[in-house]
Amino acid sequence: MAPLVLVAPDSFKGTFPAAQVADALAAGIEEAGARADRCPVADGGEGTLDVLLAARGGEVRTAPARDPLGRSLRSARFALLDGGATAVVETAEASGLALVAPEERDAEAATTAGTGDLIAAAVAAGAREILVAVGGSATTDGGRGAIAAIEAAGGLRGARLTVLCDVTTPYEDAARVFGPQKGADPAAVERLTARLHALAGELPRDPRGRPLTGAAGGLSGGLWAAFGARLVPGAPAVLDAVGFDARLAAADAVVAGEGRIDGQSLAGKIVGEIAARARAAGRPLHVVAGADALEPGQRDALGLASVTAAPTLDDIRAAGRRIAAAIS
Repeated sequence: MAPLVLVAPDSFKGTFPAAQVADALAAGIEEAGARADRCPVADGGEGTLDVLLAARGGEVRTAPARDPLGRSLRSARFALLDGGATAVVETAEASGLALVAPEERDAEAATTAGTGDLIAAAVAAGAREILVAVGGSATTDGGRGAIAAIEAAGGLRGARLTVLCDVTTPYEDAARVFGPQKGADPAAVERLTARLHALAGELPRDPRGRPLTGAAGGLSGGLWAAFGARLVPGAPAVLDAVGFDARLAAADAVVAGEGRIDGQSLAGKIVGEIAARARAAGRPLHVVAGADALEPGQRDALGLASVTAAPTLDDIRAAGRRIAAAIS
């Protein structure tokens, strides 16, 4: 029987959704005579809503929300699963960096209010558990905007928040680590860090020093401190939701992918989690990425069989063919 390859890419952020990457990889693998099990994944960041919706079934709802600069979005998405008992809110839908043009990026003005609008909409729709996927944000407000929006809408009314975090960074380091990519220069990073410390002192609980609280510019920590949200690493939660381990056990090899593979892939990102599971299962892991910025030691730490830079869908498909040929 032809070898079976588990195809488990994340989205190539800002370029291709995970399902499209999985289809391109699988097409190349099948052209080379192997079989492909399409398994798009996410790490709690952009694309998590679509992955969970495909894995568990449900429906997409829309609601008005504010974008990172406070402008009106007529219809941002959230999802209802489990007959409406569970909702998925993706921060990137209303507070995402992709919603702000590069010349508009203002890390100090950017707010998570729109994510709070969507959480409030999920509560109003009757969800009792709300999964908040917090990656890909334009914000570093420590969750202040989301907290205010939720409280203005009447609070959680008994609903529980579970935050799927795509990084392990603590609250007070959010501006230093992620502020520059959101438009913050060194002086703005200092001001943002001071603002995070000040907000931490005002919240019912202090999120500083706790892993996972710095995701989405401190949104995860703000929701933990204000509403008792449960913080969980997003990558393991999503892999468990899609039945990854059983599918890996049935496969001969696995292919992961993301827009850029670099040192952060070792710190809570999906490729690092897949690498750990592939090692435990004794399956070779190949990675296809839009850009490869791994250092040799980092490649060794992940235990990768190969890394291929593939910025276009044609390149991704060709990488699938090469990987299948190598394992046949």
